[in-house]
Amino acid sequence: MPVTSVTTDTEALSMTLVAEFPVPAERLWDAFADPRQLERFWGPPGYPATFGTYDLRPGGYVHYWMTSPEGQTFYGRWDVTAVDAPRTFTVTDTFADENGVSDPSLPAGTMTVTVEPTDSGSRLTVLSTSPTLEALQQVIEMGQVEGMTQAMSQLDTVLADLREYALGKGTQTEIVDDTHVKITRAFEAPRHLIWRAHTEPELMKKWLLGPDGWVMTVCESDLKPGGAYRYAWAPEEGTPGEPFGFEGENVVIEPERRLVSTEAMTGADFPANVNDLGFAEADGVTLLTLYITYPNKEQRDFILATGMTDGMEASYARLEQELVATAG
Repeated sequence: MPVTSVTTDTEALSMTLVAEFPVPAERLWDAFADPRQLERFWGPPGYPATFGTYDLRPGGYVHYWMTSPEGQTFYGRWDVTAVDAPRTFTVTDTFADENGVSDPSLPAGTMTVTVEPTDSGSRLTVLSTSPTLEALQQVIEMGQVEGMTQAMSQLDTVLADLREYALGKGTQTEIVDDTHVKITRAFEAPRHLIWRAHTEPELMKKWLLGPDGWVMTVCESDLKPGGAYRYAWAPEEGTPGEPFGFEGENVVIEPERRLVSTEAMTGADFPANVNDLGFAEADGVTLLTLYITYPNKEQRDFILATGMTDGMEASYARLEQELVATAG
């Protein structure tokens, strides 16, 4: 994990996060100066940020929002007070509304982001200062420490060359905690094609099959927030196994960027999990990141034990063969 320390100081009314990265300081700075890169890590898993207005100059302001897996939107605003590119910038950090107007009822603060070179790459320091002890305690209780740590822990993926970081490594599964699993898969293909492959039924039926010997018998999805979907599979003659399916609701849809849905096995007495699927492209490589929230550890372990990762990789390999290769 790139984050090396997170400290709070009740006398200085501050929180300081420090992280180290094996890239030049200029590359680290670029991740903050480019809103499209910033969107890939600002916000903890499940709460990615979208930046609307982005004017990182003294006197400028930044308006952004984070959307939860349930579709709730949380707005923020930075008023830029100082910039010394490519080393540091300082902003007044406030909660805001959908129009970018600061909310005076919630605590404001000052944030300074500093980038400096090290022998092994670069160091990031994020200093957040609150106006009062009460305000500091309030943002801590709201999860600022955990949220900032989780957000900055995603930055190494953004800084990495996707070809070196993920391409050719297949489907990677990481157990984050008792109820969360992160799955990644890279494709040498444009993001719009991978999005279509996940949202257009005629394309989905060509690759979303798991191991060989299965067919997708139902592929129905009302691709809008609140829209229902239903998928089902059955073994071909001579293939062992029983038909099964999944159903749920599409919750968040951001075309070519994010698709959040609930998922439950049809006819099973299991509560639904939440699938948060992100799409990111850099230099002709698209990285899929699936962040799954399970209702409990037991369900997480049960589903992983079914061979889910192997089944996903079989499908993704078929996606490359059937769609990516022919499109190229």
